[in-house]
Amino acid sequence: MNAEIICVGTEILLGNIVNTNAAFIAERISRLGIECYNQCVVGDNMDRCIAQLKDSSSRSDIIILSGGLGPTEDDITKEAVAKFLRLPLVEDEASRKSIEAYFAKRGKEPTENNWKQALLPKGAKAVPNDNGTAPGIIIETKNCKYILLPGPPIELEAMFDSQIMPYLRGLGAGAIFSRTVKIVGVGESEAETMIKDMIDAQTNPTIATYAKTAEVHIRVTAFGSDEKEARKLVKPVVKELKSRFGNNVYAAEEEVSLEQSVVELLATNKMSLSTVESCTGGMISSMIVNIPGASDVLKCAFVTYSNKAKRKLVGVKKGTLDKYGAVSKQTATEMAKGGAETAKSDVCIAVTGLAGPGGATDTKPVGLVYIGCCIKGEVRVREFHFSGDRTKIRTLSAKNALILARECILEYISKVDFG
Repeated sequence: MNAEIICVGTEILLGNIVNTNAAFIAERISRLGIECYNQCVVGDNMDRCIAQLKDSSSRSDIIILSGGLGPTEDDITKEAVAKFLRLPLVEDEASRKSIEAYFAKRGKEPTENNWKQALLPKGAKAVPNDNGTAPGIIIETKNCKYILLPGPPIELEAMFDSQIMPYLRGLGAGAIFSRTVKIVGVGESEAETMIKDMIDAQTNPTIATYAKTAEVHIRVTAFGSDEKEARKLVKPVVKELKSRFGNNVYAAEEEVSLEQSVVELLATNKMSLSTVESCTGGMISSMIVNIPGASDVLKCAFVTYSNKAKRKLVGVKKGTLDKYGAVSKQTATEMAKGGAETAKSDVCIAVTGLAGPGGATDTKPVGLVYIGCCIKGEVRVREFHFSGDRTKIRTLSAKNALILARECILEYISKVDFG
C-alpha cells in the first residue's frame, strides 16, 4: 500500500513557512508500513490542485492532503477534491454544530464564511477537529482513499495521531519500526566500512547511515505484520551495532540528543559540570540547560570572551595569554582547570578558538579551536581545525566539546570501577 502527500499553500512555495506537515505525516505513515513514494507542494490554485490530484490518483492508494480547509476564498483544497471527484458539497450537520460550539466557547460569533467549513463532498466522512474549526475529511473511492487535513500543525498533528492513525491502521498495511543508533568519534565513511558486511547482507531489516553535525546516525528499519514483529527483527541488529561501535554509541533512541546523553551520564555518576566558553559564547551551556534535569548537574557557566574575563573569572594567567595567546592549548588548559576550581565542579568543559571571519594570522587560521576538559584536576586538550562559516565553526566546537567531555567521563568512570 502506498501513499502520496500533497501540501497545499502558496505560503509554503514562497518560503514564508516551513513545511513541517509533510515530514510529520511521512514519519507517521511509515510506522504503519505504508510506503510514500511522492510528496509535493501545490499553491492555492484550483487548476493546479486538480492536475496534481489527477497525477497522484494514477499511482497511489492513499492521497493525504494538508492545508486549504479554512474559511477564506484561497482555501480551495476541499473544493478541488470535490470537483476532481465530481461530488457536490453538502452541509454536514455535526460539523456545523462543532463550529457553533467552538465560537460559543470563546464568546464569539462565527462570520458567514466560517460555515464554508461545514461543507463536505457528498458521501465523505468528517473527522472532528478538537483544536480548530475545520474538520478533517475522509473520502473513499474504488481505487483511492483521500484524507484531507487542516494546515496548522497543532490541529493536524493531534487529529492525525488520535483519528487518522487508527483509520489507516485498520486498512491492514502492516507496520514499520525503526531505531536509530547514534555514534560520535567515527566518521560516516569509517562507520559504513565497519558495517559493510551488514549492509551488503541486508534484506529486512534495512540499514542506512546518515551524516550529522559531528555525529553519524545508523537507522535500522524493519517491516512486520505488526509493530511487535518489526521490533523483534530490529533488536538483534541494534545489539550488533552496539557491539561493534562500543562506547562510540551514545544512544539508540531517536529522541535522545548528545547533550541529553551527557547530562544523563553526569547525573548517573553523581558528577557536576561547569563550562568556560570563549568562541562558543554560551552555546554549550545553552545546549545543556535545554535538557530536563540539567539543574542537577550544571553548577556554573562562564562566558569568557575577552582576555580580561578569562583572567578575572577563571584565573587564566596573564603570562600565558601574553606568551601563547587566547587561542592556544595552554590557555584552554588553564580555562578548564580554572573553571573547575572556581565552580568546584567535577567536570569542566572549556573552548577557545577563532570562529571568524576576522582575527586570523598565518599561524592561527579561522577554524582553529582548542577544547579542554578537566576531570578531578586532570586536563585533556584537543586541537581542531574546522571549516565553514562562523555559525558552523561555533556549532562544531560546541558539539565536539560535548563529545570530549563524554569520552573523558567514560574513561574516568572505567578507571574508578577497575580502581
